[in-house]
Amino acid sequence: MATPVKVYGPPVSTAVSRVLACLLEKEVPYQLIPVNMSKGEHKMPEYLKIQPFGQVPAFEDEDISLFESRSICRYICEKYAKQGNKDLYGDGDNPLVKASIDQWLEAEGQSFSPPSSVLVFQLAFAPRMKLKQDQGAIRQNEEKLKKVLDVYEQRLGESQFLAGDKFTLADLSHLPNAHYLVNATDMGELFTSRENVGRWWSEISSRDSWVKVVGMQETA
Repeated sequence: MATPVKVYGPPVSTAVSRVLACLLEKEVPYQLIPVNMSKGEHKMPEYLKIQPFGQVPAFEDEDISLFESRSICRYICEKYAKQGNKDLYGDGDNPLVKASIDQWLEAEGQSFSPPSSVLVFQLAFAPRMKLKQDQGAIRQNEEKLKKVLDVYEQRLGESQFLAGDKFTLADLSHLPNAHYLVNATDMGELFTSRENVGRWWSEISSRDSWVKVVGMQETA
């Protein structure tokens, strides 16, 4: 039996939960190793050997280590291409399929993630951490996110999912931030009020892999 890969970090982290969802989709055995960030464990020398920026997640697969969640997900999909959800990162025979996935994965990282990450922090995490919310940043990034979701609304009127008619890594990568915005803030209407985005969100958030990740977050 293959040695489980190791994922370091708490499941409440958006980046960690992205990797966990990918592992579950690909049916890859894994070991989740807690990192107590409040105690500074992410800044310890041993941890910095595998995550030089002192962030989460860190990832190990036997003798290799990786540290950026989207790159980790691509790696998982490539190495374990023949198991689990085989459509998650294209079928390997059609470069256009993978290019479509990559372009929407880049859209998530460059267009969706920046404003949604600010909103998640300001609205979901700052109150828990007893930090003052920046109302200017909230307003500014809400407007930015609206524009991104308007593009998604049009795209999702043309295809069932972002990269085509199959659920892929492009969709999966949106799950962590969107989950917090829909379920832990008052920004959920940004998704649910848009017909196509709302339909898409309902489909991707109800996948077994993500339901399991949410369960881990709730019991962490």
